[in-house]
Amino acid sequence: MLSLYLVPYVLILSNQFSMLAMAGLAFVMGLGVAGVGMSVMHDAIHGSLATSNLLNKVFGSSIYLLGGNAYNWEVQHNRLHHTYTNIHEVDEDITGKFLLRLSFQEKQRYIHRFQHIYAFFLYSLMTLSFLWKDFKEISLFNEMSKSGMTKPFPKNELIKLVLTKLAYVVFICIIPLALTSVTFGQWLIGFMIMHATAGMILSTVFQMAHVVEGAEQPEPDQTGCIETAWAVHQLQTTSNFAGKNRILSWFIGGLDYQIEHHLFPTISHVHYHALSPIVKATALEFGLVYNAKSNFRNALGSHVRMLKNMGTR
Repeated sequence: MLSLYLVPYVLILSNQFSMLAMAGLAFVMGLGVAGVGMSVMHDAIHGSLATSNLLNKVFGSSIYLLGGNAYNWEVQHNRLHHTYTNIHEVDEDITGKFLLRLSFQEKQRYIHRFQHIYAFFLYSLMTLSFLWKDFKEISLFNEMSKSGMTKPFPKNELIKLVLTKLAYVVFICIIPLALTSVTFGQWLIGFMIMHATAGMILSTVFQMAHVVEGAEQPEPDQTGCIETAWAVHQLQTTSNFAGKNRILSWFIGGLDYQIEHHLFPTISHVHYHALSPIVKATALEFGLVYNAKSNFRNALGSHVRMLKNMGTR
């Protein structure tokens, strides 16, 4: 996956290809960004890529190559999303999205009735948002620290955040412009191709896990509690779309088995296929719904229907 991202980058720097070929290489880099994000970085920051904490930290740092930040991802994804899955104003995956209503608790606006049409364009901008969203998270985490959900944003992480963002700009912008004959406009087109490809893949895969039919969005009671055990909550708010396409499953880091991932986030994704029938049998034994769409296409259709539903009621 790292080669899928880095080899096209090196080929572009060789300055031996036409602009059309470079655009194709930028597209392949986008596939690499998505692949590294789902298959390498995601597992590593969960601590499930290797038994070695050092290896997990090293490969988790691949997020800096993508323009993201390891600390912010660990807090927003590992702690908040995996603990408070599909809970409005706590799980950022469904809350506060620009022009999108992904939570029934979100205020409905007229524009939302068309969101099933324009949503995927916005999804393509996901990885671009890394460039400024990580800075926005500073005030959010500081505010949430008052309730004990997070810690105040550490000063040393702020320094690392600034330095790694600058390093990403040098890596993805300054070096290609300095070593090749591309103009800034041509570079910008390639940059957008890469991020649009990665953003479309990553956002779509993530949304098909939690914003589909059958995935609940529980509301806390007046005391702020969810009266459900954590493991049951994960079953109620998460959906699989695992089919027979093992190549797809490999590329997206086993995230077609989202139920298994949410129940066992510290287990490597290579084991989800074997865990799935055990989890399903246990859920059915205790009268719990195991929400699994039969394949990618059915899950995508379910997500589009949810977008329509949330846009009109």
